[in-house]
Amino acid sequence: MSDAPKKIVLAYSGGLDTSIILKWLQTELGAEVVVFTADLGQGEELEPARKKAEQMGVKEIFVEDLREEFVRDYVFPMFRANTVYEGCYLLGTAIARPLIAKRQIEIARLTGADAVCHGATGKGNDQVRFELAYLARDPDIKIISPWRQWEFGSRTDLINFAEKHGIPVAADKRGEAPFSVDANLLHTSSEGKALEDPALEAPEFVYQRTARPEDAPDKPQKIRIGFEQGDPVSVDGEILSPANLLTRLNELGGIHGIGRLDLLENRFIGMKSRGIYETPGGTILLAAHRGIEEITLDGGAAHLKDELMPRYAELIYNGFWFSPEREMLQAAIDRSQQMVNGEVTLKLYKGSVSVIGRTSPNSLYSLEHVTFEDDVVFDQSAADGFIELTALRLRLLAARDRSAGKNQ
Repeated sequence: MSDAPKKIVLAYSGGLDTSIILKWLQTELGAEVVVFTADLGQGEELEPARKKAEQMGVKEIFVEDLREEFVRDYVFPMFRANTVYEGCYLLGTAIARPLIAKRQIEIARLTGADAVCHGATGKGNDQVRFELAYLARDPDIKIISPWRQWEFGSRTDLINFAEKHGIPVAADKRGEAPFSVDANLLHTSSEGKALEDPALEAPEFVYQRTARPEDAPDKPQKIRIGFEQGDPVSVDGEILSPANLLTRLNELGGIHGIGRLDLLENRFIGMKSRGIYETPGGTILLAAHRGIEEITLDGGAAHLKDELMPRYAELIYNGFWFSPEREMLQAAIDRSQQMVNGEVTLKLYKGSVSVIGRTSPNSLYSLEHVTFEDDVVFDQSAADGFIELTALRLRLLAARDRSAGKNQ
């Protein structure tokens, strides 16, 4: 085929599925493969992935630490909006995909590759997220999606292919895995098999980053998070880089069993799926950011942000990080954060995080105005005219309805 790809950049984890994809690209498509492995804080040693790719004859291998970029340029901008999908999901998987895709396209340009490849299945959201991001960065790039193209019909077929080509298959991969896991510095996501019946409680062994809340320390822990222009910069007075700060919050949240979520969500492609998520640091960060906004953000701006947030969250979930509408919303969100500076005190205790104090050099809180004691700054009689004007349309409606007999 004249349009068959000659050189492909594969998003490669080193696991069984992407190793099979690598060999399939080599044998079935006859293409040269460049592998790219991103360290986003998934907590795994990545050098074995490099060695495995070398053993499979790959000449160009990119193993890159993207943790700081991930948190600084993707996680933190998202948290400036207090982003949650369907009321509770902190989008840990969705926010990682555009960075991986962006870097794949950059590597394709660097190596002269004419195609990119991902390992997402044809049932999930990630195939959409990867491919929308690819095309937003390079409209002419060829995309290989093996799960939609190959003829393997079962895990047995995959394992047979692996054994035929000398790809090691771990003993626990010879049957169906109890659930699949995606992880990065923001969260872990588990779904499938043992979790597919939404009526059954997820078994405790699914959770990897958080203590069972019932087993968490009996004594609450207080922490302080400092903010500059909406982004966290310190924990308990210690200045930390973005990735190190999120790592610290993950440790604290994990100890106290914070950030567990069992969600039956609506996928972009139309089906519902159940996910078990752990986002300990992100859950603390969300509470802290809302806390600092309470004292620094004008009510009108805060309420508008809350109205925009669901749309912003949906764009990220559906894979539109690189869309103009997401960038427009980001500009508005970032403008709102210029005075979001200060420090928030939180209490961590048995699965919960509570804001218990907030201070800011840019505070809009005026004790003189809200005190119940005598004050000299607010004339309470001014409320008479305010209420009269505010109620005018309601009075006109009530008068019309009474004359029409509606309220009889």
